[in-house]
Amino acid sequence: MRDGSNAPPTPAPTGSSDHFPFTAVVGADDLALALVLTAVSPEVGGVLVRGEKGTAKSTMVRGLAAVLPHQSVVTACRFGCAPGDTAACPDGPHDADAPAHTRPARLVELPIGATEDRVVGSLDLERALARGETAYQPGLLAAANRGILYVDEVNLLHDHLVDLLLDAAAMGRNTVERDGVSVAHPARVVLVGTMNPEEGELRPQLLDRFGLTVEVAAPRDPGPRAEVVRRRLAFDADPTAFTATFHDDQQALRARIDDARSRVRQVRLTDAVLARVATVCAGFEVDGLRADIVTARAAVAHAAWAGRTHVTLADVRAAARLALPHRRRRNPFDSPGLDEALLDELLGDDEPDPDPDRSPAPGTDPGDEGPEQGPDDGHEPDAAPTAGGAGSRADDGHAREPQPAGRLDDTSRSAEADPAEPTSASGTTDPADATATAGPAPRNGSGTDDIAAPPAQPYAARLLRAKGTGHGEAGRRSTALTTTGRRVGSTSARTGPVHLPATIRAAASRGVHGSTGGTPERLRVTGRDLRRSVLQGREANLVLLCVDASGSMAARKRLEAVTAAVLSLLLDAYRRRDKVGLVTFRGSGAELALPPTGSVEVAARRLQGLPHGGRTPLAEGLATAYETVRIERLRDPSRRALLVVVTDGRATSGPDALARAARVAAHLRHEGVESVVLDCESGRFRMGLAARLAEQLGAEHLPVDELAASAIVGATRAATGRAA
Repeated sequence: MRDGSNAPPTPAPTGSSDHFPFTAVVGADDLALALVLTAVSPEVGGVLVRGEKGTAKSTMVRGLAAVLPHQSVVTACRFGCAPGDTAACPDGPHDADAPAHTRPARLVELPIGATEDRVVGSLDLERALARGETAYQPGLLAAANRGILYVDEVNLLHDHLVDLLLDAAAMGRNTVERDGVSVAHPARVVLVGTMNPEEGELRPQLLDRFGLTVEVAAPRDPGPRAEVVRRRLAFDADPTAFTATFHDDQQALRARIDDARSRVRQVRLTDAVLARVATVCAGFEVDGLRADIVTARAAVAHAAWAGRTHVTLADVRAAARLALPHRRRRNPFDSPGLDEALLDELLGDDEPDPDPDRSPAPGTDPGDEGPEQGPDDGHEPDAAPTAGGAGSRADDGHAREPQPAGRLDDTSRSAEADPAEPTSASGTTDPADATATAGPAPRNGSGTDDIAAPPAQPYAARLLRAKGTGHGEAGRRSTALTTTGRRVGSTSARTGPVHLPATIRAAASRGVHGSTGGTPERLRVTGRDLRRSVLQGREANLVLLCVDASGSMAARKRLEAVTAAVLSLLLDAYRRRDKVGLVTFRGSGAELALPPTGSVEVAARRLQGLPHGGRTPLAEGLATAYETVRIERLRDPSRRALLVVVTDGRATSGPDALARAARVAAHLRHEGVESVVLDCESGRFRMGLAARLAEQLGAEHLPVDELAASAIVGATRAATGRAA
């Protein structure tokens, strides 16, 4: 709940030079196509853009609003409805001759810290308290109606808000039933989310709810990279002049989108083509039927975008490349991707008849279309129909100049890719896949005794919960006071959602004020009466793995058990929305192999390729772990950390190795770092060094023969309980 005026939130400006022109972005053809398709047909279900930092994700999304057709809006409508719109609206009904004005399509950005009240709208607090009226205060979904709702870093948004946004976008309506408010209003939005996978993933259930997904990466060729820099510098120097250079391209693209929108309802999807869609989705073994529905809708939008009145296999192929990659993930460590050779095999070569009721003329071959073929011949044209020259191709066989993203060449993406390079679903080299393929280079030791960690399958881990109540970031692990959850009390703090009953009680405790003249007494609420809700939910934790990668750990069976157990912790951290970090030590030093991150996919790849061998610098490993925890405490003091040390307790690198390790362990204990020691010592004669290390750390000691995932989780539960 929030206070304020009745006007909906002000959207981000979309002036001619406020944002980098959509058609001026070099490359990123798949991203441009996905954004255009969902603009042509919002029923596709929105776009999720995944990619490394600095790949123009936000630039393209913000530029899309400028090429969308302008809208006619009823002047008195808070929800941006069009005159004559038959959808039920709280400010309606709207006659066709209602007073209206024309405005550009809106781009509304959703802040990461937005509350549910801000998104869906809520009770107008000022009118409720001052005049006793129950009135609805529109939220961001109302402001974004018939426009774009953009969520940057959507993977960092609370899951319940992402689910709420996807529900509203899928239904085209936002329904509010809370705080005495019962209202439903149109919310036909083009939902676009961007994210960097290294900062954490979306849940598979939420990932599936996005209609299309695009993987983007920066170009590796010097030519396109130089052109990107050249255009960016020109825009920064004179935005108005640079935008004017692409004015014709912007107008042409806007006209083409408008034309496709008017044609999309006329596009026919025959049963034969629909059967191919089902064949493709079944062949890729995607779960559920949402993939079939989205692929069919995207294929229809692509046909309208290409100027056709019926769906062809080229449309299905383009739609499947955007709708299926993120739905093929079988477990959280799988990277999205699509085997395009399998896609072509499932689609086949024979184009279904666009008109199943048509009969061939007597004496003619049913497959003979004659020498003349129009744009609806079922084959992909040399260039998609364009407005103002957009979409042209080079026909002279020479290399083309880098094409702006607005010039959508949607017939081929990956044919020019180097077959030796790992590629993402968009046909571009995926640096994460390349890293996973090559594996990390040997570190801190000679290559003669290096043994790569064998592949291992993670186990299902039990839920870990710290006792007591923390104050960390919202997650799914330990009980904490967070920004979301159930209401457990109130406070006089200045931030947070308003607790209406507590506010009224605070005002009532000062007495009821009346006035002369026979007017009824009225409760007067002032600013000092406001009370904020205290919400109890769950928090996320930091799990820091400190792994001994020395030669004493390189026995194969032991290494397999350690790898499987640590992967189990990573899988559990993924499901609980924890941050994870990885410290390894071998040879003469230690390395922070993975800084604390929300992306367990990266952690899993680093672990699978982890080499072993060399001496055991235990003190250096513990010192690196302590420094990592110290820095994370400065960044986020409320996040509780658990250090998991995987070692046999030996220390063989440098003078007085055991004594130095003992001093660092004592310092960790003194600083309150909770730890678990996984004892990997084996054999008939054991020195008990890991048990001694656990005593020095004040940690739980877990022998190697109890190293199953369930045993690790149990020890972690006990340690996090002591941390409360």
